[in-house]
Amino acid sequence: MSIFARPHYSSEATQFIDELKAKKPTLEAEQRQGRALLWDKKLSATEQADYLDANVAQQAYVYGTSGHPNSK
Repeated sequence: MSIFARPHYSSEATQFIDELKAKKPTLEAEQRQGRALLWDKKLSATEQADYLDANVAQQAYVYGTSGHPNSK
């Protein structure tokens, strides 16, 4: 045994998540289904090109007032 060995520690958050997973074993699969519903989407080449074409260049100074009605 190493002199640097420490007793096993798990935080309250980790204990809660482990307990939750033990009570509901299908939780991770349900989370993956929910993620796939909204986030894991394949984009076609035309959709991606449209997205890139819609990009607007940012001003050098983001908080600039040029073009603002109250600017001189």
